[in-house]
Amino acid sequence: MTAAPTAIRTIEVALSANPYPVVIGTGALASLGEQIRARGSKEGTKVLMVTNPVVQEHYGATALASLQAAGFEATTLVIDAGEDQKTPATVAQIHDAAFARRLERGSLLVALGGGVVGDMAGFAAATWLRGIAVVQVPTTLLAMVDAAIGGKTGVNHPGGKNLIGAFHQPRLVLVDPSTLSTLPEREFRAGMAEVIKYGVIGDRTLFSELEASGGLSSMAAVGGPLLQKILERSAAAKAQVVAADEREGGLRAILNYGHTLGHVVETLCGYGTWLHGEAVAIGMVAAGEIALAMGLWHAADQQRQRAVIAAAGLPHDWPSLDAGAVIACLQGDKKVRDGRVRFVLPNAIGSVEIRSDVAESTIRQVLLQ
Repeated sequence: MTAAPTAIRTIEVALSANPYPVVIGTGALASLGEQIRARGSKEGTKVLMVTNPVVQEHYGATALASLQAAGFEATTLVIDAGEDQKTPATVAQIHDAAFARRLERGSLLVALGGGVVGDMAGFAAATWLRGIAVVQVPTTLLAMVDAAIGGKTGVNHPGGKNLIGAFHQPRLVLVDPSTLSTLPEREFRAGMAEVIKYGVIGDRTLFSELEASGGLSSMAAVGGPLLQKILERSAAAKAQVVAADEREGGLRAILNYGHTLGHVVETLCGYGTWLHGEAVAIGMVAAGEIALAMGLWHAADQQRQRAVIAAAGLPHDWPSLDAGAVIACLQGDKKVRDGRVRFVLPNAIGSVEIRSDVAESTIRQVLLQ
């Protein structure tokens, strides 16, 4: 069950070709069908909702009832959705369901769940009939503030994270904060890593508010007013960057702060050892250490970053990993250009820069002692 609807806030992702809204409101899940109809989908449209077993138990009935009440021919596909399930084989299950239910080019997929469900359903939508519409309904903090917005979809390859994928913007992102009430605290903390990221890369005010908060490690500790501000400011920040650089040609790369090194942690430690947000937290602290070694920012800023990450109950120490494996994994990153790894490094709280001149010796000095 979801809470009674409250005031809904809409943030536009102002793309030149296919703009779309991020709709945020407690209890908004019950208006899912109505929100989709308002964006042009007709009565009788075939809709396949993709979700995972836990989300289905709590929110599947509400979402499906809303879709059917709006006149859609809607059905549900429940898939296993751990990071280790984020593979082409799982996407094939979605394709098989799309075929069995005769989805057409005018049909759409609804991703109800966290970032893994969103990535796989989005990639399936991008590749079914050369592209059908997808609606993202994130139910984790990480997906609400990051993964569901921006159109990056994909699955993992044994050689690295998200190496198989496509850009496929959603028609709508619907965020209902009440769905976080059933989110495990570890997952909530993982989402806070992405929130902290926005503060470091471009929102000093948000970062300061996170510093001043009495606690960041649970929904209860954060509280409703700050949570609402987090969702709105994070969505607006992501929307602004995506609108300026839809396909990561330049500016959008700053959203990868903590991710290049975080992906190394995920890949070498094994998917599932660390949650994505936990790995990003480790990656942000590591990027800060590299920035320190290169003289890009001050030790006081690094300490502020480390303290906020710790306040969120997130890991921040680099794990013991083989040096050669780390370097090889970095070279296999999809953001490598002309053989050079592009790092997003901080130069102040609220400001980062993209660097392709990080020496291997610096990486070894900072991470592999």
